[in-house]
Amino acid sequence: MRYAIVTETYPPEVNGVALTVQSLERGLRARGNDVDVVRPRQPQDAAQAHELLVQGVALPRYPGLRFGLPLPYRLARHWRRQRPDAVYIATEGPLGWSALRAARRLGIPVATGLHTRFDTYLPDYGAAWLQPVALRWMRRFHNQGDATLVPTRELQGFLEGNGFQHPRLLARAVDASQFTPRQRDEELRRTWGLEAHGLAVIHVGRIAAEKNLGLAIQAFRRIQQQRPDARFVWVGDGPLRGRIAQENPDFVFCGIQRGRELARHFASGDLFLFPSRSETFGNVTLEAMASGVATVAFNYGAAREHLQSGYSGVAVDNDENFIDAALRLAGDDTLRTPLGANACLAMQRLHPDHVVAEFEALLHELSQRRRAHALAAA
Repeated sequence: MRYAIVTETYPPEVNGVALTVQSLERGLRARGNDVDVVRPRQPQDAAQAHELLVQGVALPRYPGLRFGLPLPYRLARHWRRQRPDAVYIATEGPLGWSALRAARRLGIPVATGLHTRFDTYLPDYGAAWLQPVALRWMRRFHNQGDATLVPTRELQGFLEGNGFQHPRLLARAVDASQFTPRQRDEELRRTWGLEAHGLAVIHVGRIAAEKNLGLAIQAFRRIQQQRPDARFVWVGDGPLRGRIAQENPDFVFCGIQRGRELARHFASGDLFLFPSRSETFGNVTLEAMASGVATVAFNYGAAREHLQSGYSGVAVDNDENFIDAALRLAGDDTLRTPLGANACLAMQRLHPDHVVAEFEALLHELSQRRRAHALAAA
C-alpha cells in the first residue's frame, strides 16, 4: 500500500508531534508500505526520495519551529502522479488544510490527527476569549476527514460530546528498550552538582507559558526546604528558558536532548514533575515511567490513561495536591523508589509495533471503504 503523511513538524525538531509522526512513518515503512512525507523544508535540509518539501515560515515565539504554506494545487498534482491509498494529516496548519482540500478533490480518504489542543493554550497567551473560536475551527477541520485519531479515551469522549464526527482511538507507546532505568548515569548526575544521595528533580519538555511551569518551580522551592541537596534539572528549550534561568540561577539547564542522551537524562532523575494542564497526551509521561522515575502529573492525558496513582506514580487534580505529592515523594525514598519500579513494569506492555499495526489497519480500512463506495457508485 502507498500512504502519504502530511505534517508541519518533523525531526530534527523535538516535540511530541514530530517524534510521534516519525515513529508512525518508520513503522509503516518497516511493515512493507510505501510512505511519502510532505513537510516544510528546514534549514540545511535536503529532500529524501520519499519526501516532498514545501516552503515553511518560522512560528512566532517558537524559534526552530515552522509551519507550511498552503499548496493545494501542487499537492493535487503530486498525488495524481503518485496516488496514495490514504492520507494522514498530523497538523491543522495551512499545509494541513491544503492537504485536506487536495485529498478531498481527488477522492483520497483522509485520517487527521488531533495532537494538540490549541484551544487550551489560549489562556496562557492572554486570549482565553478565543477558546470557543479555536474549538470550532478545529472541529471544522477534523470533520472534513474520514477519521480523527486521538491518543486517549478521555479525549475521544470529549470530542464526541462537542460535535466531532469520527474520533478514533490510536494509543501511544514508548520504546522500553530505549527508555529504561539501565540508562542511569552517576557521572551525569555529578555534572548536575549532585552529591551521592542528592535528589534530582527533573522536567522534560518545551519551556513555554502553556506548560504551567510556575507550579513546578513552586513545588521545587518547597522541596528544597526539606531537601537542601535537591537540584532542579531542565531538559528542553523554549521561549521562557532565558527568563526562568535568570530568575533561578541554581537551576540546571541541559538543553534539548535526543535519543540515547534523552534516555540517559530521564533515567538519571529521581522525581519527574509534569505540571502541564494543556497536553493532548504528554509522551514524556510514558518516557519517565519507562525510565523508572517516580512521576507527579495531573490526572488527564497520558497520566489518566496509563498511570495508576499510588502504584506507578501520583496523579492529582489541583495545584495544592501537586505540591503535596511532590513534597511527599521527594522526602520519602522508600515510597518513591517502588513507584518508579512499578511504572517501569507497566510500560513493558506498551510497544510501538502494536500502535503502528493499528495505524496501518485503520488506514487500510479507510482505503477499502472508499473503494467500496466508488464501486457502488459506478
